[in-house]
Amino acid sequence: MTENKGTYYITTPIYYPSAKLHIGHTYCTVMADAMARFKRLSGYDVRFLTGTDEHGQKIEKCADEAGVTPIEYVDAIVETILRLWEKMEISYDDFIRTTEDRHVKRVQDIFMKMYKKGDIYKGTYEGWYCTPCESFWTETQVEDGCCPDCGRPVKKMQEESYFFKLSSYADKLLELYDTHPEFLQPDSRRNEMKAFIEQGLEDLCISRSEFDWGIPVPIDEDHVIYVWLDALSNYITALGYPDEPELYEKYWPVNVHLVGKEIVRFHSIIWPAMLMSIEEPLPKQVLGHGWLLIDGGKMSKSKGNVVDPEILIDRYGIDSLKYFLLREYTFGQDGIYTNEVMLKRLNYDLANDLGNLLSRSVSMIEKYCGGVVPEAKLRDEIDEELISLATSVASKVEEKMDQFQFNLALEEIWTLVRRANKYIDEKMPWALAKDESKKDELDTVMRNLAEALRIVSILIIPYMHTTSDRMREQLGLADVEGVWEDAFEFYQMDGVKVSKGEQLFPRLDIEKELAALEEIGKAN
Repeated sequence: MTENKGTYYITTPIYYPSAKLHIGHTYCTVMADAMARFKRLSGYDVRFLTGTDEHGQKIEKCADEAGVTPIEYVDAIVETILRLWEKMEISYDDFIRTTEDRHVKRVQDIFMKMYKKGDIYKGTYEGWYCTPCESFWTETQVEDGCCPDCGRPVKKMQEESYFFKLSSYADKLLELYDTHPEFLQPDSRRNEMKAFIEQGLEDLCISRSEFDWGIPVPIDEDHVIYVWLDALSNYITALGYPDEPELYEKYWPVNVHLVGKEIVRFHSIIWPAMLMSIEEPLPKQVLGHGWLLIDGGKMSKSKGNVVDPEILIDRYGIDSLKYFLLREYTFGQDGIYTNEVMLKRLNYDLANDLGNLLSRSVSMIEKYCGGVVPEAKLRDEIDEELISLATSVASKVEEKMDQFQFNLALEEIWTLVRRANKYIDEKMPWALAKDESKKDELDTVMRNLAEALRIVSILIIPYMHTTSDRMREQLGLADVEGVWEDAFEFYQMDGVKVSKGEQLFPRLDIEKELAALEEIGKAN
């Protein structure tokens, strides 16, 4: 039985339901899901939160253009998001919508705490505003009259607003970065944020009076609370803060806020400053991941250059897509997405390496041992090398996962997969089978392959749990739960009966698949 190692709270950003999500959003959620599953498997009490950020002028405008109310508009899109996460088998514990009563009331409570502290005042805002990004920009940030983020035209705006005294927290934020460098990773993001603060922090506009689609300011019904105070609060309102604090007291502070690099500033400057204002503990870590790029640019709903994950799942299966996203890209860096890179990864790693290893091994155990995993009576240097590698991978995976290096964690697992394939070539069981005097040696080879595959089936649970189940079924372990501690032990399969099933991953004709995906892309 896995020991309880304590609590672990992880969040994704809450996504903005202005249009269907794309593979870039999927990437972030898949990483959070893999980490949540890994922590559960290795003995933590996990809380995994995701959700949607549903207020603001952009939503109001989209709804108006569609001829529906804002809530009808977001309800329809949230439905597609929930369906996608279900299809992707995302194991979240809570899904927060910022339109829910539980969130609305708690955000107003947070506003009042900050107001009573003297951190909120009324003033006039003047600046350049980008509606698609819901962002205000200063004169120096605007590029040729356009938003520096999305490149669309901005408009000059002046309106009465409530402000949060963000500027008064600049020194405390710099001190936080210096005393806790792990708070914001990678280092490059932290250095960017330090430079941003050192240029001078302005107070933050936290209310709007030009539109209605938002949470009313409790002291002034003419204003709605502006996006970041509303959105960022979700991480604690979903835990019941401040009126139902049981979950909050159990899981806060969060272990990791996983966010795209474009919203690191809000999570590492505005959010900790808000928490300082209401005198609550700060997050342990904010991690800013890179973007998935396509055709040289960032994937974006507003640009329309997106890849629909549902198409890939329908065609190749959920585990293939998850494996590709986690294996191909280095955390914190941008990565380029192409169909060809994905298809090659699926063929080489999944069909050739893992699928082939399981298929060959189970077939040989059936052929040479009547389908029953035999006893290993001998050991030579090659056996020792395989056993030593197999029992050392789990601790290496733990080390890489603790650094959010999903690609390197999977590379450690595939080192074992490839070593087991090489072991077959070295031992040549088909030759051993022809010589009755080599029966003990043949049995040892069969046993060692079965055990290596059993360990792989445990190691891949966080990333590809369905594939793990399918492997364990063929290995005769369907009724035995994959427990993390068992990945450190080698001999556990005495007398287990294997049964060959379907290929885990059929080999793909890459040219044919590329043509098919291109056609699907045109049709959509």
